[in-house]
Amino acid sequence: MTHKALRSLSPLPAALLALAAALSFPNQAFAQETGRWSLAIHGGAGTLTRDAMTPEREAEYEAALQAALDAGAAVLRDGGAAMDAVEAVIVRLEDDPKFNAGRGAVFTWDGRNELDAAVMDGRDRSAGAVTGVTSVKNPIRLAREVMADGRHVFLSGAGAEEFARDHALETAGPEWFATEARREALERMKAEQVSALDVDRKFGTVGAVALDQNGNLAAGTSTGGMTGKRWGRIGDAPVIGAGTYADNRSCAVSATGWGEYFIRVGVAQEICTRLRLSSETSLEDLAEGNEAGGDVQLTDALVQRVSDAVLDEVADLGGDGGVIVVAPSGAAIYSFNTAGMYRGRATSEGMNEVAIFGEE
Repeated sequence: MTHKALRSLSPLPAALLALAAALSFPNQAFAQETGRWSLAIHGGAGTLTRDAMTPEREAEYEAALQAALDAGAAVLRDGGAAMDAVEAVIVRLEDDPKFNAGRGAVFTWDGRNELDAAVMDGRDRSAGAVTGVTSVKNPIRLAREVMADGRHVFLSGAGAEEFARDHALETAGPEWFATEARREALERMKAEQVSALDVDRKFGTVGAVALDQNGNLAAGTSTGGMTGKRWGRIGDAPVIGAGTYADNRSCAVSATGWGEYFIRVGVAQEICTRLRLSSETSLEDLAEGNEAGGDVQLTDALVQRVSDAVLDEVADLGGDGGVIVVAPSGAAIYSFNTAGMYRGRATSEGMNEVAIFGEE
């Protein structure tokens, strides 16, 4: 409900109007009063089991996640912007060949690395996205540049590459992105005539969502897609509302999973919309004098419940994957319906954790 709509309700005591007005935009006030910030990151979800990973490899992934988490947390701790924190995290993960984004991206059927990325700013819902780029070292920076330019939201292929050159973004040759492990996965897929899900033990996407001390939210996602993808296939990661979404009124979301299903459900925006409507309904209850209403805080439990419910819809259609979500209250949660998800989160209240397997 808008500020104007609240004033139209009658009769309302002045004190209640003031309270309702404050609750209409709780995120900025809450974060500024407390200096609160939150960050969640992911590096892909899938059939991750301990018996398929050595202790050494597990330690390497945990160290990589922690390094990325630390990069974003440092920005937020110093009072930096949520968008800067998101970029700091994702650049680290794009440069790490263990993850399927930027360097280390999977190969298409034709033996190329085609990269997708998106960012969204919760302050005004400005967004930038790119798909099918092959020479931009950090696609997340290109997506952010598209957002900053403001004329368009989504660029693809040769046009996105031209835009990157015009804005002097760092480029790299095919040898930067290619890794032997990803090439072997494509060869195995072709030789054994199996699907991408059979050769990829996890969905290859990285992402971050953040709340800064000014109460602003941001989200970003970057991926190389699925092994052996053909015909210019595009997954959910660069699609605003499917794999990436941020709105200061509700939450910031980055997804990883079977993109076709996440697009069909509109996962990222669906989570944010349900949370926003939950807040607005509670505010209406307060304005109407319903003592049971008025609790507009998006608590950890509520954010978890809504995220799980949307992931259940994905599962009902036959898809799987996961999301990370940060809300204006500082809630930072994960939800996934796979055996595991590379993930981490940190908050101003002292939380700092990274994990891989579902039971952690």
